[in-house]
Amino acid sequence: KSVAHFVPVAREDLLSRVGALPFSESATPAAMAAARMSVIPLVLGLAHARLGATLLSQVGQPHAPLRPHPFRMRAPSPIYAKHPNSGMECKTPKRIKFTANYREASALSQKFLNDAAANIPRKRVAVIGGGLSGLACAKYLADAGHEPTVYEARQVLGGKVSAWKDADGDWVETGLHIFFGAYPHMMNMISELKIEERLQWKEHKMTFAMQERPGEFTSFDFISNVPAPFNMALAILSNTEMLSFSDKLRMVPGLLPMLTEGQSFIERQDELSVLQFMERYGMPKQINDEIFIAMGKALDFIDPDKLSMTVVLTAMNRFINEADGSQTAFLDGNQPDRLCAPLAEHIRAHGGSVQCGKPIRGFEVNADGTIKAIQLDGGEIVTADMYVSAMPVDVFKRLVPEQWSTLGYFRQLDELQGIPVINVHLWFDRKLRSVDGLCFSRSPLLSVYADMSTCCAEYADADASMLELVFAPCSPEAGSPIAWIAKTDEDIVNASLGELARLFPYEIANDPAWPATSAQGPVGKAKLRKFAVVRVPRSVYAATPGRNKFRPSQETPIANLVLAGDYTSQKFLGSMEGAVLAGKLAAEVVCDRAAARATRKPKPIERSVEEAARSLSPQTSVGVHGNYPIAFGGGQQGFGQRCEHV
Repeated sequence: KSVAHFVPVAREDLLSRVGALPFSESATPAAMAAARMSVIPLVLGLAHARLGATLLSQVGQPHAPLRPHPFRMRAPSPIYAKHPNSGMECKTPKRIKFTANYREASALSQKFLNDAAANIPRKRVAVIGGGLSGLACAKYLADAGHEPTVYEARQVLGGKVSAWKDADGDWVETGLHIFFGAYPHMMNMISELKIEERLQWKEHKMTFAMQERPGEFTSFDFISNVPAPFNMALAILSNTEMLSFSDKLRMVPGLLPMLTEGQSFIERQDELSVLQFMERYGMPKQINDEIFIAMGKALDFIDPDKLSMTVVLTAMNRFINEADGSQTAFLDGNQPDRLCAPLAEHIRAHGGSVQCGKPIRGFEVNADGTIKAIQLDGGEIVTADMYVSAMPVDVFKRLVPEQWSTLGYFRQLDELQGIPVINVHLWFDRKLRSVDGLCFSRSPLLSVYADMSTCCAEYADADASMLELVFAPCSPEAGSPIAWIAKTDEDIVNASLGELARLFPYEIANDPAWPATSAQGPVGKAKLRKFAVVRVPRSVYAATPGRNKFRPSQETPIANLVLAGDYTSQKFLGSMEGAVLAGKLAAEVVCDRAAARATRKPKPIERSVEEAARSLSPQTSVGVHGNYPIAFGGGQQGFGQRCEHV
């Protein structure tokens, strides 16, 4: 009884203590460290008190026989969505705009505005690629007073966040895209575009399917108003269903250097896979099974034995050090209309241009290696003062001119390639009792999923569910024993339904059309009404161990060429945030050169790459062939020319 009584008392004590911590910018590191240490015993005590209260509440209670239940979960009931967009979405977390990373994003934005007010020569800039990185680059160039023109190969903007309508008028998306609080440059850009209301923030929790208990879920629940890193620590420690207390303690030796040394430690771990890092720091296998597999597949669509530990540490560092970093939001509709269109409108309103259906076929270069012009499909020639490639790395490599082919800067790109991923849309004939937010499936085939009929206003449906699932890994190079990327749509959907039957054992029907559901009992009634399968053979760059040193800086050795794209060197991985930041950094290079200012300087090239490049013979560009989405690094339904969408 006393332990159960301790829970609310301890929570108030915790809140009062953390509220008095010296979190001001003037606080010394020693003061911060001492303050954090003073609260750790209380966090541990509260976690144990919660566990004790749970155990005490079960004393003397008879165990009811197991009975079918469509959706079992230990978390409080608010995680369920009673109906689509029932008002459960949260407002934009206030603390996001008070982080150091957000202030850094705002300062860089102000630099562009300052340039617009100064007497700096106006540059005509050709931005090749209308994905998030190209659009962000053009947006900030326009803010700085320059004249960008975006040339997008397809008839739809967005690149890896593009979407299109099917024959029924339903939207099909290239990928399931989630916005995190730890996306400072994305959040800053959305604020500047005045479209913050388009983000539907969800309750701050991370939800996982229970592998050993089909149909059940658990979550890390974040207490509001508790600052970082205590809210994350408390969320993990108070969950008693995924990791034992011993497992949690054994995570500390590997994570402590991340907190004390910061980014330098994180970057040094790039040569290690997740499993190698765990072995070095004595982490138990259970942590990989419960946490890292789910994180790896969600962050880069790769299994932990092939994924760089830097990827996981980068995400964890942001989630631990930013109180609202792991809180998620969904866009309230399709990405082309709700995100890309405002960017294009902003660019045009500030003197720029955005053109679709303009695929590039090659670079024309001068004797000194600088770009003379770019050639578009149909023979159109475009000239500009500066050129920004915002194409995916796999596409750009095919267009590198012969004159550049022996330069180490461009040869290092051979070490980078996109990772395959599949996005699956499943429309059911009735409503599933799903989570109102992102769910980590922790299945062998599926990464994360969401019921978009619940999570997204435009797709809202109170009577029928539309699940969007990330099918990963989907190729041997990513860790799958089967090359699912080459399988038929029906094979992929059947496998997905088999996994969903495990997640929803009392809801998915036994449907003869889909053999993987044959083990389902008579309780399940939900049948598949239609589906869409989107393949992206080369998505974000494969973050296997040792790739970071080959990621190029935005500044190139070619005087009038700059690179953008999430594969370029920046600290936020291959993600929407990474794409926006890379575009912003590319714009900064253009602006610095226009203003005759010192730049951040190109990133050094690995000596081995430089030496190998000097021994190479010049190579002619392969070029890009075809006019379908996959040819331009996008995702599509169907194979090759058999594509009926933009």
